[in-house]
Amino acid sequence: MADLLDKFRSLKEIHTNIVEMVGRDPLGVPFEKMISPTEAVIGGKNCVLLGSNNYLGLTFYQEGMDAAKAAIDKSGTGTTGSRMANGSYSGHMALERKLAEFYGKKHAMLFTTGYQANVGFISAISGKDDYIFIDADSHASIYDGCKLGDGTVIRFRHNNADDLARRLKKLPADSNKIVIVEGIYSMSGDRAPLKELVRVAKEYNAYIMVDEAHSLGVLGENGRGLLEEVGVEDDVDFVLGTFSKSVGTIGGFCVSNHPEIETMRFASRAYMFTASPPPSIVASASATLDYIRDTPELRKKLWANTDVVYDSLKAMGYKVGVEKTPVIGIQMPSLEEGIRVWNVLFDNGVYVNMALPPAIPMGKCLLRCSPSAAHTPEQLEQVVAAFTKAQPAVAA
Repeated sequence: MADLLDKFRSLKEIHTNIVEMVGRDPLGVPFEKMISPTEAVIGGKNCVLLGSNNYLGLTFYQEGMDAAKAAIDKSGTGTTGSRMANGSYSGHMALERKLAEFYGKKHAMLFTTGYQANVGFISAISGKDDYIFIDADSHASIYDGCKLGDGTVIRFRHNNADDLARRLKKLPADSNKIVIVEGIYSMSGDRAPLKELVRVAKEYNAYIMVDEAHSLGVLGENGRGLLEEVGVEDDVDFVLGTFSKSVGTIGGFCVSNHPEIETMRFASRAYMFTASPPPSIVASASATLDYIRDTPELRKKLWANTDVVYDSLKAMGYKVGVEKTPVIGIQMPSLEEGIRVWNVLFDNGVYVNMALPPAIPMGKCLLRCSPSAAHTPEQLEQVVAAFTKAQPAVAA
C-alpha cells in the first residue's frame, strides 16, 4: 500500500510540475460549450478543435440526435442492468444485427465502451495454454485485456511481420495462438501492414484480431476500415471497434464469423458485469452507422482536410509521422518545447491534444492532431496560421 501511495504522489508531482510549466492544466482544460463538431469554448476561449477523434464530424449528425431523443422518450435514460440481466433491449439486439450486416459477418457482440470490448474479449478468449501476440505499440486497452487473461503474452516489433513470424515459428504448430493488431495506431497514426500480418498468422495457424477503432469510417469504400481497404475481410477472425471516434458517440463491439463468439457472452466479465449502453446511445449509433456506409463523400472530405494539415505541418518542418492518416502525431524535441507550442496554438484559438509523461517517456512530448471532415477551409487556415506562429523553434 505504501508503494502504491508513493506512486500516486509521484504522478501527482509530475502533473503539478507540468501545470506550472504550461500555465494551465492541458489535461483538464474544460470544454465549457460545444459550438459545432469542430469548435468549442475552452477555458473561456473559442477554439478550433484539432484534438478530437471526431473524424467524420458526426457528433452533431441530426438524425443521430433525433434517434437518441426518441429513444429517451420511449425507453428512458438507461437500462440499469447488464446484458445478462435486464439490460438487453430490442435496440441492442437490432444494433448487433446491423453491425454483423455492416461487416458482412455472422455474429456481433455489443459492449458498453470500446475499452471494454478489448478488455472483455481478450481476457475471455485467452486460456492458460494459449499465446497472445500483440504489436508493441498496442493501445492500453489491449495490454489491459492481456493482463486480465491467462494466456502467455508475446510482443513483436511494431508493424514488423518478419519479427512476428520469427516468434510464431518458435511455438508448436498445434498450439492456440492469436495475433492482435490495430488498423490505425492512435499515437503514431500509421497503418498496420495487414496483408503481410494476415499471411504470417495464417502460415503459422494463428487466429488474428484487428482493432479498427481509428479506421472505422475512415478507410474502405464503405467505411469498414483497413480490412476493407486492403481486401482481407474474409481472412481476419475477429474485428473489434468503437463508436467513440467516427460514429460520434460511445460503445464497443466485436464481429466475427466464428459461432463461438456467442459463448463470449457467458465468459466476458466486462460484458456480464457492467450496465449495457443506454437506449439513446444505441439508437444514435444505429442511425449514424447507416449514414457512414451510405456517405462516402465524408471520407473524401476527411482525407482532403488531412492533406491540408499534414502537408502544411511537414512543409513547416514539424516532425510528423511517416504515414499520412487522420491521426497526426507531432514529435516535439523536448517537453518544454512541446508545452511552448501547445500554448501558442491555444492562444491562437487552436486546441490539440498533448501527450505527456507518464503516458509517454519522461522528457518527451507529443502533440496529437486529428483533422475532421467537418473542418471548414477557414478553420484550416486558422490552424495553419497558428502552427506557423509556433513553427520557428521546432523546424528541422
